[in-house]
Amino acid sequence: MRNDTTAEMAAVAARLVVDEGLEYAAAKRRAARQLGLPGRAPWPDNDVLEAAVREHIAIFCADTQSDELRALRELALVWMERLAAFRPHLCGAVWHGTATRHSDIYIQMYCDDPKAAEWALIDLRVEYHPGSTSDAMGDPVEALTLRVRSPALDQWVLIHLLVLDHDALRGALKPDAQGRRPRGAAEDLRRLLQGASGDAGVPA
Repeated sequence: MRNDTTAEMAAVAARLVVDEGLEYAAAKRRAARQLGLPGRAPWPDNDVLEAAVREHIAIFCADTQSDELRALRELALVWMERLAAFRPHLCGAVWHGTATRHSDIYIQMYCDDPKAAEWALIDLRVEYHPGSTSDAMGDPVEALTLRVRSPALDQWVLIHLLVLDHDALRGALKPDAQGRRPRGAAEDLRRLLQGASGDAGVPA
């Protein structure tokens, strides 16, 4: 029963991630509500949910997802290059290769002075909204959110610039439980765009 419930919840949450662009924590919460599950129901961990997301993409989005992912990665790279002074690293679905046109872009910036990133956006005459958002683990992070037009997708895309302390970069590149890099710098993203695979973050 536990495995059946976990699998069902993962499938529902995966649909929400792919079709509505929800982050994992929010997708799990909504899936639990939709299924009417009690608070003690077995929730899928992020690895199980990611596998379900990839399966959903393979079944329902195989003919469109790769082009949408490339468009998002190219847009992310433009902004990483503009904000290179803040050591930007791409993370989330756009980095790991599970993003669709419904996904937001998450870029972590490691700043000596958190306010410097805001001043840079002001200098670029970019409209942004300060606030907070949730990272892939559902934890709140200070964020500067931009609404940017993607010509390739013919739609607006939200870019969340996550403002982190410079010292946090030291531990940020450690491989995750699957042996992947959890985030990548601009040069990593360029190499990924030049390659054929949608997956990212596997250490050489």
